[in-house]
Amino acid sequence: MTLTLIKGTFQIVGASPDGDSVRFYPTDGDAFLKAGLRVRLNSRGGAQLRLEGIDALETHYQSQAPGGGRWHQHPALAKEGADALLRQLGFRSVERDEDGTVVSASPESVPGHILTRFADKYGRPVSFAFRGQRGRAKDGSQVHLDAKGVANSANFEQLAAGHAFPTFYSLLYVDLRQAMADAATAAREKKAGIWAHDVSTEGFRLTSRKQLQEEVVLLPKLFRRLVDYLGLDESGGVSLANFARYLDTRDDRLFTTPDGHATELATLVEVKRQQLRLTVDPERIVFLEA
Repeated sequence: MTLTLIKGTFQIVGASPDGDSVRFYPTDGDAFLKAGLRVRLNSRGGAQLRLEGIDALETHYQSQAPGGGRWHQHPALAKEGADALLRQLGFRSVERDEDGTVVSASPESVPGHILTRFADKYGRPVSFAFRGQRGRAKDGSQVHLDAKGVANSANFEQLAAGHAFPTFYSLLYVDLRQAMADAATAAREKKAGIWAHDVSTEGFRLTSRKQLQEEVVLLPKLFRRLVDYLGLDESGGVSLANFARYLDTRDDRLFTTPDGHATELATLVEVKRQQLRLTVDPERIVFLEA
């Protein structure tokens, strides 16, 4: 897989990084433009990355439903994942306020680089993130990334340590996807991190909004869909009576591996009264990039 190398620094003070996203400042302010990527930058030239192939527990998800509010997943495990990512990138100590915003970090910035080739619909470069400057490789050059090389990325490390779920999209090359799927499978077999608590395929009975935010460990993609659905209920209830129908209205097209079956997320989620479960392991799902 050939991607564009962009060198820069990771900076987190004033931001709220979680286990699958962090702020990156390219050394060349026009780096994304030169690479042909439509990236949204802040006033200081920083971009919010979306780390390829992983999805960490939500620390601050804003429901898409009007008035749906802000939600989070299992606080201790979500924090553990976010802290792990920052350690991998080279931050030694991080202090946050009550809202999760970083107020101090040591060091304040960390040299690093990303490998990317496109931005998502929110203007985030979909990237593999690495600590350090990649030796003598030229900034902006085209770099081949294989299964061996991806193992050095923060993305891969998050999966291997059980700090994130595998969540794949169709533009990720097959060899890299397989390497990352294998890492996630190995972590699950060891019950590392989130996998000691995950109920995505085992299923769970939804009893309250507090339970969903404080106790349940669920594939974040499914958690977000559930939160958006619950946000439509002005009563504050948790009935799943119409959740299956709601999922069917979302454009979550995908195919499953290794069979290549094309379908939608709604067909892979089983809802029985208040019981909910995903019927396919996460690493077998490949979503179509919107």
